[in-house]
Amino acid sequence: MHIWVDADACPAVIKEILFRAAQRTQINTTLVANKLLRVPPSAFIRAVQVPAGFDVADNHIVQQIQAGDLVITADIPLAAQVIECAAHALNPRGEFYTADNISQRLTMRNFMEELRGSGVDISGPASFSQRDQKAFAAQLDRFLAKRR
Repeated sequence: MHIWVDADACPAVIKEILFRAAQRTQINTTLVANKLLRVPPSAFIRAVQVPAGFDVADNHIVQQIQAGDLVITADIPLAAQVIECAAHALNPRGEFYTADNISQRLTMRNFMEELRGSGVDISGPASFSQRDQKAFAAQLDRFLAKRR
């Protein structure tokens, strides 16, 4: 198993949780972004910088993942592709995307995009909270414990 992180928009506190988990479990973890990322020196953690462009990081992750890998992302279309590859997708708020909920999420995302595109003022997601951080850490720990 490998952990892949869609790192461009991943909160720093989530990256720190992932760094500690990678060290503790000795699971290879790769952060993918279109900007240079700093990661702690570790045999289990690395960063990959991809060229700037629409979905370049997402495409890199999809090309690299294998069945059973874990991808950390808030990007719903990427999560859908991950699920199609028989891998797992967890968002930074601690919620797994699954085959049962991904189509509903895609539909809602597309609907909200249409509303924004037509000029309707829609607020974005709530700000990232301590509760979200704890939910993520708990889900990650449960997932990794099952995989050991």
